[in-house]
Amino acid sequence: MISLSNGLSFSRAPLAFLFLIENTSLRIAVIILAMLTDSIDGYLARKHNSATQFGAILDPAMDKFFVFFILGILLFEHKIETWQACAMIARDFSLCVFAIYLGLSGHWNTHEFSSVKWSKITTAVQFLTLIGITLQIGFPWYLYAFFIFSGALVFVELFQMRIRKSTANRARNQ
Repeated sequence: MISLSNGLSFSRAPLAFLFLIENTSLRIAVIILAMLTDSIDGYLARKHNSATQFGAILDPAMDKFFVFFILGILLFEHKIETWQACAMIARDFSLCVFAIYLGLSGHWNTHEFSSVKWSKITTAVQFLTLIGITLQIGFPWYLYAFFIFSGALVFVELFQMRIRKSTANRARNQ
């Protein structure tokens, strides 16, 4: 049976498809609902002690699906440039590189997946930026530079977390 928190995470997929309807008010509502489900799902999982490794992967995966899908629509409609979309997903590139590292180093099965501060901040800024783009607000280049910078910070934060856990495991085993 699927938990309420995972159901909320899954709900971002059909919400993304509603963005295909070219109605600004609906699109803003869709993004706000996605933001709410993103905020509430983790809270509910912790409150009801139903947090799982699956949920820890599902929640950010659904965030990425939602953001990528919306960016694809905005690119298709020529509301953003390719470089802007690429900058907005720089954090996700960092996450992919880290996942490849985990797989190649044999740490995938032992890594405890949890969110990192800069990743949460980036997701919030992505959602707010999507609202602004939908409202046809032009953003300066340095907003997109923020996404690239946050991608680098996420990468550093993930490796620091991995090193701390490895060090703690070695100390515990001695």
